[in-house]
Amino acid sequence: MALSSAASVVRSAVLKHLRVNVTSSLQSSALPTFTNIISRGFGGGFLDKDSVTERVLHVTKHFEKIDASKVSPAASFEKDLGLDSLDVVELVMALEEEFGLEIPDAEADKISSVGDAINYICSNPMAK
Repeated sequence: MALSSAASVVRSAVLKHLRVNVTSSLQSSALPTFTNIISRGFGGGFLDKDSVTERVLHVTKHFEKIDASKVSPAASFEKDLGLDSLDVVELVMALEEEFGLEIPDAEADKISSVGDAINYICSNPMAK
């Protein structure tokens, strides 16, 4: 079984039996504003990259297994932040919770850095 396939199996098993609660001080500031509503086209569109970057960095820095001082938009989850594949699954789940979306397993397997997460969320019109 390939590593990414094994990670996908683990992720699916974790998703079925685990619910990660994420509390974010940024969630209250992420409430829709008039500008957000207009730029997102009244219910569809993309989030501002600066806002997404700030929120992804916040969630990542507050993930219990990460040294916040090592987090940057260029940081790799495994090489720079020392996460194993299960930790990455949990972090992606926390990001799903933060942005109110579900990331398909095939796409989640491609997210291996903070920058990958930012780019994926910025390009997803369902992100809130």
